[in-house]
Amino acid sequence: MNKFSLILFSIWSISGFSQEEDALPYREIPDYSDNYTAGTVAARMIDALGFRFYWASNTLSEKDLAYKATDEGRTSLETMEHIYSLSKTILNATQKQSNSRDKEDLSYSELRSKTLQNLKIAADILRESDDISQYKIIFGDKEIPFWNQVNGPIADAIWHCGQLVIYRRVTGNPINPKVNHFSGKVSD
Repeated sequence: MNKFSLILFSIWSISGFSQEEDALPYREIPDYSDNYTAGTVAARMIDALGFRFYWASNTLSEKDLAYKATDEGRTSLETMEHIYSLSKTILNATQKQSNSRDKEDLSYSELRSKTLQNLKIAADILRESDDISQYKIIFGDKEIPFWNQVNGPIADAIWHCGQLVIYRRVTGNPINPKVNHFSGKVSD
């Protein structure tokens, strides 16, 4: 392959990756609601989780994905799998579906995309809801109140996003310094 072809291929690959990234939700947090309701507040919590996950999991290398702090701990990829399972629990509650423990074999980009999509769908459902108490976590015939979403899957997933950020710093791949978690925006 000549140099010109290699340059064109590189530009095409980068633009394709960029377009794929642009299609994912939570590069920035959506505008907040004018109204404060249980649904809009819960949705905003999930939007914040989505934003943090987007940037914590963005552009991870094989080295990043394989990193783990201790021999007994999870790798970054295993942590992403756990966050994905938490996103399914959040989504299933908003869709009034039971949870299962089925393990899926997903690639890094599939895990990232599906996690972000799950969070976006769940947040959109909550944003439109007047009564979030209907969105129980369901395991078989056991129904757990929405309150447990806050201190359970949502808080746990935020916690694990922080782990991903620390792990990628250790491997020399810190998140974009232009990410502002307070505003939910990325400065240019």
